[in-house]
Amino acid sequence: MKRVLLSWSCGKDSAWSLHVLRRASNLEVVGLLTTLNETFDRVAMHAVRRVLLEAQAEAAGLPLQVIPIPWPCSNEQYENIMAGVCSQAREAGIEAVAFGDLFLRDIRQYREKQLRGTGLEPLFPLWDLPTPALAREMIASGLRAKLTCVDPKRLSSGFAGRDFDQQLLDDLPANVDPCGENGEFHSFVYSGPIFDRELRIRVGDIVERDGFVFADVLPSVSMSPPGVRTD
Repeated sequence: MKRVLLSWSCGKDSAWSLHVLRRASNLEVVGLLTTLNETFDRVAMHAVRRVLLEAQAEAAGLPLQVIPIPWPCSNEQYENIMAGVCSQAREAGIEAVAFGDLFLRDIRQYREKQLRGTGLEPLFPLWDLPTPALAREMIASGLRAKLTCVDPKRLSSGFAGRDFDQQLLDDLPANVDPCGENGEFHSFVYSGPIFDRELRIRVGDIVERDGFVFADVLPSVSMSPPGVRTD
C-alpha cells in the first residue's frame, strides 16, 4: 500500500479527503500535515486553535505533524520550509501527499510544481467532483462543521460561526460555491465518519480582522493535549 500524508486544514474538504482515501484499497494515510501560524498558534485562514487541531487528529486516530510558519511569511520562506518537510517525509518512507482541492487549477498546478522532483506524488481525491452534490453528500454522511472564517466581500458576515448544514446551503447566494472553494468561507470539522467521537465545541467571539470575519471556535470542555504532537 502507498503511504500517504494528508495536507490537513481542519476543514470539511480535508476531512472528506480522508474519508475517500481510507476507502482506497491501495492507499494508507499515515499522518496529517498542518501548517500553523507560529505567532498566533492557529491554523492559517481557518484561525483554529492548536488544541482543537490536536483533538481532531486524536479523534481520527492519526499522528499530527505541525509545521510552524512565521508571520508574516514570504513565499520563499514558505517554500524553503516545505522543501525540508518533503525531504523528511521521503526519508520516513512517505510516497505521496494528498490535498483537498476541488477545482482551482492554479492551486493544483502550484502543488504539483512544488512536489516535482521530491519523490512524492501529489494526490487530489476530490478533484472535479461537482460541489453542490459533494456538499450534500458530506452533510448526509454526518459530517458536521462550523464556519470559522468568512470573506465579507463574497458572503455576509452573519454566516461566521454557523453550521455547515442543509439550511446553510439553502441560504447561500447563487454566486457562492457550496463548498466555499473560491475562498468564500473556511470551516472546522467537529464530527463525521472519519472521527471516533464528536468533538464538543462552542462558538465564542465573532471578530473582523484583516478584511475577514472570524468565529472563534472553543472547546466546550477542557481538552488536555492528546499526546499526538510531533513538532
